[in-house]
Amino acid sequence: MDTPDLLSELIAFPSVSDTSNAEISEFVESRLQSLGFEIERLTYHDAERILKVCVCARRGPGGRGLAYFCHTDVVPADSWSFPHSGPWSAWQAEGRMYGRGACDMKGSLACMLHAAERIAATDRPIFVVCTADEETGYHGARQVAQESEILHEIVSSQSRGIIGEPTNLQVVYAHKGGRAGKITAHGVAAHSSTAEGQNANLAMIPYLVELRALCLECEQSPEWQDDRFDPPTISMNIGITDHTPAINITPGRSVCTFYFRPTPGQDADGLVDRIEAMATAHGLQFERLFDGEPLFTDPESTFIRNLAQLTGTQPGTVAYGTDGAELGAMQDLAVLGPGDIRQAHTDDEWISLEQLEQGTQLYASLMRHWCIDDVSPE
Repeated sequence: MDTPDLLSELIAFPSVSDTSNAEISEFVESRLQSLGFEIERLTYHDAERILKVCVCARRGPGGRGLAYFCHTDVVPADSWSFPHSGPWSAWQAEGRMYGRGACDMKGSLACMLHAAERIAATDRPIFVVCTADEETGYHGARQVAQESEILHEIVSSQSRGIIGEPTNLQVVYAHKGGRAGKITAHGVAAHSSTAEGQNANLAMIPYLVELRALCLECEQSPEWQDDRFDPPTISMNIGITDHTPAINITPGRSVCTFYFRPTPGQDADGLVDRIEAMATAHGLQFERLFDGEPLFTDPESTFIRNLAQLTGTQPGTVAYGTDGAELGAMQDLAVLGPGDIRQAHTDDEWISLEQLEQGTQLYASLMRHWCIDDVSPE
């Protein structure tokens, strides 16, 4: 079975994050077992009591090897617009494969599985880690970081790590992190013709004025700029809703959300503390929703330099996040995968067949280099 065929089978699993990824995990587990991998299966139930599965696998003797990381969940496909097939039916045309997850990131997983099939035996271990819930907050990666014996072996052996998110097979040594929260103003809902209501928006507006000033500060202050990234700012995003179903209802609740993307070394928690203190001063409810750390591996490290040489690319950064937010214990970690992030999450998601073949070849090459020959000077 070649890489596109594998990807077709993976796309057929509707593993949206708000459903269970158990079926696709069982498929991946079976595939890895057929390739001689030992399996560690970690399960948990999310906040909605939905079963989630993370699959960790290893093959080969001990020592410093190569670890590959991916996620098996995908974003919803409710607005799928590709006319020739549905989101869970892979379609090949004009050098592309279409389907939800084709780019982010089942294509990458297909490349890794096919590459592992090409490499029959190694002198050092190959690890594969497939997580759940990457798209909704790295919950699976967090569980792996806390519980996985295989990840402990990866870390203790200082094995090199590749996160297979789409980078067009360019080496990425750093990505932004994330912080998110929710601020709620409570009022009293009523018919707007009466004096019975208490408009929650009126309690929220003064806070929003201060939050706007803070957003402008973050856009302009050198403290929150990092020219290694595009864009160089933390991209503070503000959302507002009062959940009012009609214009003649006094809003009983007003909600503001924030999400920003800090770069390595920035005081992200200090900024969240400022946002919370402002909410408290206005008598509003504050809830922290999400914490994700930036990824950073020294671009001058031997690992990144070797990757750059092996791929023929210049190491760079990306503005999106990955499971690397939960893998800070690893010393040598980079993002490197087939596909273009601009195709991820689109309603006609696709990956080029050329990227699939090149990705398979590259992953097999990395296995040969670090798990068989290991000619690096490290």
